[in-house]
Amino acid sequence: MVRNAVSVVLTLLCGLSVGWLVPHPVMAQNQAPAPGRNDASSAPVKPETSAAVDPKTYVIGAQDILMIKVWREQDFTGLYTVRPDGKITIPLVGDVQASGLTPERLGDQLKQALADFINSPDVSVSLQTVNSKKFFITGEVNRAGDYSLATPTRVFDALSNAGGFRDFANKKKIIIIRGAERIKFNYQDILKGKSLEQNIYLENGDTIVVP
Repeated sequence: MVRNAVSVVLTLLCGLSVGWLVPHPVMAQNQAPAPGRNDASSAPVKPETSAAVDPKTYVIGAQDILMIKVWREQDFTGLYTVRPDGKITIPLVGDVQASGLTPERLGDQLKQALADFINSPDVSVSLQTVNSKKFFITGEVNRAGDYSLATPTRVFDALSNAGGFRDFANKKKIIIIRGAERIKFNYQDILKGKSLEQNIYLENGDTIVVP
């Protein structure tokens, strides 16, 4: 019995020794060096997706959504929707006319306005969403509806983006409605390289009718 008691004691001592020599998983995890910090404040901000417009030529309109960025000034940076009166409201500055200006021109005016509050402000303006300029496609196409007219778009290109024609679409007698004007368009002729002058640029408010 004495021999058995000695064996038990030796077994316990061996177990304790191994426990001290081998780090506990939790202790090892806590003692591991901390990885490099990646604070949101130091990480680069992923840019917002913007509408593909030329900031030098596109004219801002009501309901357009603008992305205004002021370097290192988060209080001024954000999305601004152009109101029906054509203005946006900037903190401290107040109401600023946006409609009728290009994004580049608006950026220049905001720099001047913010200079009273910020030393050498760095301002950029881009179009997040174009809502002021649209055209419409109706009739025998797979994706009828309204489409943004963010960039110059010809009739053929607009129809190509409408998901194709339905089975019984009359591609030779398409009509573009522009106010009181009715403009004929033959899709088949354009495919054959004929009468290319009919492939006009769309204007804001145009409706393409595919019978």
